[in-house]
Amino acid sequence: MNRHNYAYYVLDNPTIPDAEYDKLFRELQALEQTHPELASSDSPTQRVGAAPLPQFAQVTHSVPMLSLGNAFDDSDIIAFDRRVKDGLKLDGSVAYATELKFDGLAINLRYEDGILVQAATRGDGATGENVTVNIRTVHAIPLRLRTAHPPRVLDVRGEVLMFKADFAKLNARQRDVGQKEFANPRNAAAGSLRQLDSRITARRALRFFSYGIGLLDGADMPPSHSALLDWYAELGLPVCGERAVVEGADGLLAFFHGIGNKRASLPYEIDGVVYKVNRLDQQRALGFVSRAPRWAIAHKFPAEEALTVVQGIEVQVGRTGAITPVARLAPVFVGGVTVTNATLHNEDEVRRKDIRIGDTVIVRRAGDVIPEVVAFVPEARPADAREFTMPSVCPVCGSPIVRPEDEAIARCSGGWIKCAAQRKGGLLHFVSRRAMDVEGLGDQLIEQLVDKHIITTAADLYKLGVTALAGLDRMADRSAQNVLTALEKSKKTALARFIYALGIRHVGEATAKELARHFGSMDALTQATEAQLLEVSDIGPVVARSIVAFFSDSLNIELIEQLRAAGIHWPEGVSESKPKPLLGKTFVLTGTLPTLTRDAAAEMIEAAGGKVAGSVSRKTSCVVAGEEAGSKLVKAQELGITVLDEAALRALLKSD
Repeated sequence: MNRHNYAYYVLDNPTIPDAEYDKLFRELQALEQTHPELASSDSPTQRVGAAPLPQFAQVTHSVPMLSLGNAFDDSDIIAFDRRVKDGLKLDGSVAYATELKFDGLAINLRYEDGILVQAATRGDGATGENVTVNIRTVHAIPLRLRTAHPPRVLDVRGEVLMFKADFAKLNARQRDVGQKEFANPRNAAAGSLRQLDSRITARRALRFFSYGIGLLDGADMPPSHSALLDWYAELGLPVCGERAVVEGADGLLAFFHGIGNKRASLPYEIDGVVYKVNRLDQQRALGFVSRAPRWAIAHKFPAEEALTVVQGIEVQVGRTGAITPVARLAPVFVGGVTVTNATLHNEDEVRRKDIRIGDTVIVRRAGDVIPEVVAFVPEARPADAREFTMPSVCPVCGSPIVRPEDEAIARCSGGWIKCAAQRKGGLLHFVSRRAMDVEGLGDQLIEQLVDKHIITTAADLYKLGVTALAGLDRMADRSAQNVLTALEKSKKTALARFIYALGIRHVGEATAKELARHFGSMDALTQATEAQLLEVSDIGPVVARSIVAFFSDSLNIELIEQLRAAGIHWPEGVSESKPKPLLGKTFVLTGTLPTLTRDAAAEMIEAAGGKVAGSVSRKTSCVVAGEEAGSKLVKAQELGITVLDEAALRALLKSD
């Protein structure tokens, strides 16, 4: 455990997943409880992290930076609430402050008379590393508190982290210059903050959220944890908006499951939530155990990383012919599900990560993201581990696999006519919710229709009858009729949806909307030249060439004509006389609206000339917020951006 602590806290390069470490920690706790004579003062259960790096000056914390106990299921939380009530001798419910457990690096910021004078890592809890110079490069952290009467000394506890989008950009830059990529945002944040050259830190997009306090001198301590965070926000310190005050165990569990539902959409990584008794006088009454407060606990999500063994490596064929190596794994429970397969992305990734058949590997799964193999465990590699060899022909249709010189992806050359895998992938994309939105046509049904040679192209879907559908596995007359009704309903669509449904390489949903807005009709788009396509917003040479190549294929033009002949239609032409009240404005949607889905609201905004973005920035015109709006709403308020509810949006759409 000391070795793993050193790898995680000092080298910023963990050798095992968090879930495996948690198992070891719980095992050690159990051993020490059973055999107290074996417990020692240098046990990992008595300390937090590891010693600071010798390259950094050491800082002794005025108030120790302790860790939290962990809970893993609902029964642990019910027991925690019971212990708190017993400790406080209360019959009624306890008020708790609930917040997120960020996956970053814990930091203590010291302000003297309102000026940032020092920043230190947690280190071993008593002594940390002085990273003041690097912290000054983090723009989210104020160098001066926003108050005319600052306390003489204020130690702010919080987390330095890296948002998902910034992490992706950083790894892209690392790849471009041939440097090692970071395994996850936590490692990237920790590695960036602990650079000996602060100029490197300054080039990394680090963020910060406040969540606790150390020493306070020269000001009154707020009465509660929630009041403390409100005070921090007034001082100009970043505070996460995903927090609440709840009552009792039921309130804690409701917060946990609510955050779990939105976890994948958060802009940063979290591995759980934190519960703290809200009143500070009650916190003081409860006190501490050796390494953690009795008044707080971390409720962790199911492991998103786990160890397993690669039993084989096969390839899958995608709708564009992309050949993706896939690791066949010994079943492992990770991220709330049992995983048996994980993507290896492409041949270069397999070589870069050096993944071999027989390796013990770290597997990661976040939200609904496809599981991936992060790395192998070197000390566990068997002597007979075998390297992966990319096949030369498609395993589905036998066509040659080719890899263009300027691309990382190898592809089946058979196309959708020869390759059933590409045919199935293309049809599934065509009927998907954001394309033609044909409810009831899923993987299994499409697979049967293709394998039994009932359909070849998307146009064949509209020739299906009840008899053909009802004869398939798990289908009956009623189910068949429901599919036919959904197909009929899909005939009335929008030009952008139809363009997206065609599955043109490099043309995603946003690009399809730009093409529809710019050209206004299918005929104009099919006849567009590369030069004309380059006039469309956000379209570059690669995408333009791909679109021209698609419409140069007579089979694709024939498919479009067959689909239109089957009755698929949309409003053609761009009416310049139609009011565009939102022209030039950018909107961000957050939370749950009373009657509109996000897709419906987005389509209404775009039809009125506006654009819909995924994140809030100074360029955002308005944020449309519904129930359970999160960090986007908080950022909009911080930037002074107009916030609308659904009724205000509808009123804006009706304006001239």
